[in-house]
Amino acid sequence: MKTAIIIGASTGIGRALAKVLLANNYKVGITGVEKEILKELSQFDINHLKIEYFDCTANQSSAVINGLIKWLGGIDLIVFSAGIGHLDKNLGFTIENEANELNVLAFTKIADKSFRYFEKKGHGHFVAITSIAGLKGNRIAPAYHAAKSYQINYLEGLRHKAKHSNLPITISDIRPGFVDTGLVNKKHFWMATSEKAANQIFRIIKKKKDIGYVTKRWYIIALILKIIPNWLYHKL
Repeated sequence: MKTAIIIGASTGIGRALAKVLLANNYKVGITGVEKEILKELSQFDINHLKIEYFDCTANQSSAVINGLIKWLGGIDLIVFSAGIGHLDKNLGFTIENEANELNVLAFTKIADKSFRYFEKKGHGHFVAITSIAGLKGNRIAPAYHAAKSYQINYLEGLRHKAKHSNLPITISDIRPGFVDTGLVNKKHFWMATSEKAANQIFRIIKKKKDIGYVTKRWYIIALILKIIPNWLYHKL
């Protein structure tokens, strides 16, 4: 039986992905900050699911993750699904900085720990849920877009490091478009349900792809964002 940890699985994509992994014969440890929702999740599969309350921005990451690894008997897959971003508003530094604390500082701490664990083990798979937003800066939530860009480049660095280590360590960068997770308070075009997103993410994980877009049609938008002239983009 394969084992996995999902950081940030109490709601949204992480919660849906946990269900998919359990349905596909994984033993799973999950973390989250919504205590009441975590209690609901504990009813799913008490034999193959362990739940821990965990604030990524606090200084408790090593103890919590080490505890989950011990319970699971080792880890094949670690998924960083925690994230925050007020996509519909720009409310100033205090709110913007939440994106930095979680999407940059906490992300780096978890990604580094995961990579070092897999280096010592000799193999493994680290997955991060980044965003299509990381491909361009934007006037709406600039820190969120910048933080996701940081994640994308950090993962590329880890992937480069893995290739040069000659170890079978896979680094997957999952870039969703709009997914109905509760972060966005209005409907957008091509918005997928968390369940649809999770199923596509699981297929990307199985294929051990370096980069995946969710849903797949967002690859078209990614191509456009990469080639659009700056003067035209700033008119949008």
